[in-house]
Parts: sequence; C-alpha cells; structure tokens
Amino acid sequence: MKLFKITLFAVAMATVLASCGSGAAIVATPIQNIDANPLKIAPLDEAQLKHWPAMDLVKDTVPGMSVDKAYSEIIKNRKGETVIVGVIDSGVDIDHEDLKNVIWTNPGEIAGNGIDDDNNGFIDDIHGWNFLGNITGENMEFVRIIRKLKPKYEGKSESSVSAADRNEFALYQKAEAEYEKESSETIANKTRYEQILSQLKPTNEAIVKKLGKEDYTKEDLAAIKNPSSQEQQEIAMLSQMLNYADSVPEVIEELERGVTYFQGRLDNNFNMTKDFRGVLGDNPEDITDNHYGDNNVAGPDPTRENVKHGTHVSGIIAAQRNNGIGMDGVANNVKILVVRAVPDGDEYDKDIALGIRYAVDNGAKVLNTSFGKYYSPHADWVYDAIKYAASKDVLIVNAAGNDGLDLDTVNIYPNDQVDNGSEIADTFLTVGALNYENGSELVANFSNYGKTNVDVFAPGVKIWSTTPLSTYEFLQGTSMAAPEVAGVAAMIRSYYPKLSAKQVKQIIMDSGLTTNTKVVLAGDPSNTDSFANISKSGKMVNLFNALIMADKMSR
Repeated sequence: MKLFKITLFAVAMATVLASCGSGAAIVATPIQNIDANPLKIAPLDEAQLKHWPAMDLVKDTVPGMSVDKAYSEIIKNRKGETVIVGVIDSGVDIDHEDLKNVIWTNPGEIAGNGIDDDNNGFIDDIHGWNFLGNITGENMEFVRIIRKLKPKYEGKSESSVSAADRNEFALYQKAEAEYEKESSETIANKTRYEQILSQLKPTNEAIVKKLGKEDYTKEDLAAIKNPSSQEQQEIAMLSQMLNYADSVPEVIEELERGVTYFQGRLDNNFNMTKDFRGVLGDNPEDITDNHYGDNNVAGPDPTRENVKHGTHVSGIIAAQRNNGIGMDGVANNVKILVVRAVPDGDEYDKDIALGIRYAVDNGAKVLNTSFGKYYSPHADWVYDAIKYAASKDVLIVNAAGNDGLDLDTVNIYPNDQVDNGSEIADTFLTVGALNYENGSELVANFSNYGKTNVDVFAPGVKIWSTTPLSTYEFLQGTSMAAPEVAGVAAMIRSYYPKLSAKQVKQIIMDSGLTTNTKVVLAGDPSNTDSFANISKSGKMVNLFNALIMADKMSR
C-alpha cells in the first residue's frame, strides 16, 4: 500500500480542490500522547460496557473512539448529508425498533407491484437484495472444492497427475486436510460439550434441590455443611462452572448453544452430499448469470435468527440516535442498504462480487464487509468488484478476521492484495479488533493483525448492538470492529462530502491514536509486539480526531 501523506502541499491542494467544509472551521485540539494517561483499574459496569466504543481514552481511560466527545464538541448543530452504507452480510431485521427508520428505501421502485420499475434487473428491491434466496446454511469453501474435484482426483497420487493439473491437485489435497482437521475438531468439541452437560445438569438439579433455590452462588456452595463425598465433587464442579458465568443455568445455556453450533457445522458446513445452492437456480461458476435471489433481505426464517450478524453490524453503524430506546449507532444521517450474501458457512465469491456492484450502483458510498474465508476460487471476480467500487469513489471497510493470525503471512478473502503484494485499490480498509482494557490486553485475543495487511484497529470486544426482533446483545469479533469504522467513515462522508473515498481512508488511518505499549497477540503471552507495529497505520480509530483532520483537509 502507498501511504498518502498529509503534507502541507496536500492540505493546500485540498483547500483549492475540495473546499466544502461544514460551516465554521473546527477549533479543537486533536487527542495526542495517550501514553501519558493512567490505565483504568476499576472494571467497567454493564452500562459502561454497553457504551464503551463511544468513550474517550483520555477522559474515560477506555480505548473507545471518542464518539461522545465528537458529537458534543464538534458536531453540535452542524448539518450533514445523508450517506448510504451498504451492509453486505447475513441480512438485516429491517423491522427492528432501532433500525426501521434508518433503512434505505429504493426511490426508483414501487413496493409489491412485481415490476422492475428502475430497470436494474432486480424486481421490487425496496431495501436491497437477497442473493441467497431461502438459503441459510452452506458448505465451507474447502468442502465445495472437495466435492467439485473429488471425482477427478480421489485415490490419485501426485505422480499420477499431469503437470498441468498439479496445482489443482495440490488445492484438492489442501482442502481435504483442512476438512479432516476442522470436522474432527468439531466432532470432538460437540462430544466434549455433551459430556459436560450430561454431568452438569443432574449435578445442578441435586444442588438446587438441596439449597432450595436456582440462583445460588459460590458462597452458597461453600456454606453447605458437612457435605458428603458426592456433594464435595458436585460443589467443586459447580464452583468451577461459576467462573464462566453468573449462574449455572447460564453455563448450561451456553453449552447447549455450543452443541447446536457444532451440530450445525456438521449438518451444513461439512456436509458432503446436500446441494444447498440448487434452490437458487443459478450457475455459481458463471458471473454473468447475475439475476437470482429475491428482495427478502431479512431472510426466510421467521425468527430472523439467521440475520443476527447483519442486524448487529447495522446497529453498530447506524442504530437511530437519541430516540430513547436501545442504543446509539456511531453515525447519524445514514441509510442502511442491505445486501444478503453471507450464509451460515462460506460465502460464494459470485454473491460477494455482485453484492458489491449492486450496492455501489444503488448509491452506497461506504460498504461494510464483515466476513471472510481462506479459500477463494474466483477471487478475481471480487477483486474486479473492489476495483469497480474504487472507480465509483466508494470506501470498503473490511473485517480482518478472528483467528489470531498475522495476515502478512496468510491470505484471508476478501482483501486488496494481489499475489505480488501490490494493492489493487486505495479505497479498501481492513480493521482489527480492540479490547476495552488498555495496556497489554489492548488487542482482542482473537483478532488477526499485520503490519501490511491490517490498516487500523477499533473496538471489537463485548459490543452491544441490535439483534433480531427488537432485541439487543453483546457480540464480539472483527465483524464488530469493522462497522465501528464504517460508522466513522460515514460521518466523514456526511459532513465533508467532497472528500474522496481515498482521502477518507487516509484520514481514518492518520488521525487515529497510537501507543508504544507492548500488546499480547492471539491471546498468547509469549507473542507480543508494539501496538504501533501490528497494523499499517499503527493506530486505533478516533472519530474526534478524524473530524478535525477532515475539516482541515476540506478547506
């Protein structure tokens, strides 16, 4: 990546070419020298946890993005333009109480008339498009590779394969190894969870009966007088479980969710026989076969559980602010355009490429891509779509991934790096995840990182946001960090609309906060590095600073 330095010359040119501003110039001092601030010692309470991404590192000693500070000291009564943000994800509950007023509506379509009024090839695409139709579960990409290539290579050795097929055969072998590893680990985890549950449930029932209440604590367990040897074992087990949650029923619920998750992986992600894609009627190997799916962006499940991820992402970006319910998204003046393209499994390259193009063609100026995979048979389709977005001045904000890996040593898709290491677009921003604890634990223990292939970091641990049927939950991942930054990008594009996507990206990177603190990576205390050395910018995103820099660049 070429770093666009904000020199005096660049600022001067920006004054000539992009003078737009938003009223009077911002008179504020950027946040700097955060290493001089004390580390927070007291744990966050639940109210603070729900709000920590908006907090300020100087005032609150929590590594949030200074969103509250930006609104109170900079935005005030300033007026911005409406920005369309495309959320390419699992789908969105567009009827959610905190989202229904910020969902994009296609001005060129008449709802429910069964006619493609705007002649874009998508009938009644009122709030976006569903490229998955009724699909919820899907294979992992390496399973699709095995299923495709197995008839050709099963039972063959490398020596029996022609030179022209060696690369394809190597891919088949790699996919098979991945399948064996992932499926066996999933089976083992499911079995382990089931075994724990088989012991935990009767143990919990016995103690509930003895104590006469379900909401017992460690202190209640320790107060049991003259426990039998059996009860001693039960007390020990239950005390251990209470290290993981506030109550044993909560532990049981989490374990049951785990069993359901692992079974779902076996039924869907690793399924070698079921044809998930067939219901769409398209050819996933043909990018020109591009009109399929439907307009049901909330998906086919009436519980809308399958769109939890996309609903959570959308709330982080733009949940309606100051409406007295739920939570506040990062950005105001936003409309969420929904592209449903990510199933429970690996997304198809075709759906992602077409989804990017659809969102761009319908006016999105920021795209959020909180998904990823390690195999991409048609990566070129996605690269072309990323280039297309760049040509239309659209910024893509992308999640770095959750495997604790150095992305400078392994590829995860989508990305903006071709094989020779060059960058295909300067409008693609990859985001790692921060923890709410400043200091050595600053980086989320799951977050990927990389001096070249991760651009910035933003809050991604215990993020409170919208979930289906007007509920709210804590979720975490780089999937949550990316929309925090998409919200910042939307704010810049709203209040400084003449700035280009390239400029917005560089403002986000250059205006962030940095620290010289050594941080633990991948949750491994033996793996540490300076925070400034694990991303291209070496910084954590800060809305307050970003708006100050945007204001200067726009004049």
